Amino acid sequence: MNARKVAFVTGASRGIGRACAIALAQTGYDVAVTARTMIDGTAFLDDGVTPVPGGLDTTVEQINATGQEGFPIEMDLLKRESVLHAADTALNHFGHIDVLLNNAIYQGPGAMLTIEELEQPYLNHLFEGNVFAQLALIRHLLPTFIQQGGATIVNMISATAFTNPPGKIGSGGWGVGYAMTKSAFERIAPLLMIEHGDEGIITYNIDPGHVVTERQKAKQKEKEYTAFPSAPPEAIGAAVAWLVQEPTAAEEYGGAIVNAQRETKRRGLLSGWPE
Repeated sequence: MNARKVAFVTGASRGIGRACAIALAQTGYDVAVTARTMIDGTAFLDDGVTPVPGGLDTTVEQINATGQEGFPIEMDLLKRESVLHAADTALNHFGHIDVLLNNAIYQGPGAMLTIEELEQPYLNHLFEGNVFAQLALIRHLLPTFIQQGGATIVNMISATAFTNPPGKIGSGGWGVGYAMTKSAFERIAPLLMIEHGDEGIITYNIDPGHVVTERQKAKQKEKEYTAFPSAPPEAIGAAVAWLVQEPTAAEEYGGAIVNAQRETKRRGLLSGWPE
């Protein structure tokens, strides 16, 4: 068994997931990373034309550059067998997982629809990709986590779970289906720690705030949410890396929502940010 610390990060081909995976590697974790996009330059927006930068190959390169091992695994949130196979593949490769970061979300049509537009097929995909797949992954790994004496589970939520938008979609607003899934997902971490905290399971919800990602830039949406402060993905990665290695973090934040931008700012976790 690999004696080094191991993290399993979903949705790590770009954006917040990529930044978190690299930050965890910089703090001494080997990292299994998952996504649909294995090779940089092969992903596109829903129009099938506009490219979106990022791939697991370049994420692994940066992990390896830290001296830790990056291990890429293809995973599709809408295919349950793919999700569970990814977990088993990581366990078989590293022997154990110390940190599970549920960052990946459903990327497809339906996330930015009004109540009138939100038909059942869209809702099914949103809940499968934003709640059910993550819950299945946790339940699949939980017996192993308990047997090994504990693990840390970090769930990437969103302020849409508990905040009203400042306007309609297109004016700083968001889709009701996306907000519903994030609200449901937020409930997992606190209840999980209540049920299994005495068995070494530590959980956190991360509220990343507004983060300018490659996908937002490709959609030319990076300036739409001007009502909210923004941060680079690395600011979220710094907060996650601090949480999982800080011995006292569980006492203050276990099972709770952590505002990643606020923690990174007040603790000076990312050099040069904010400017």
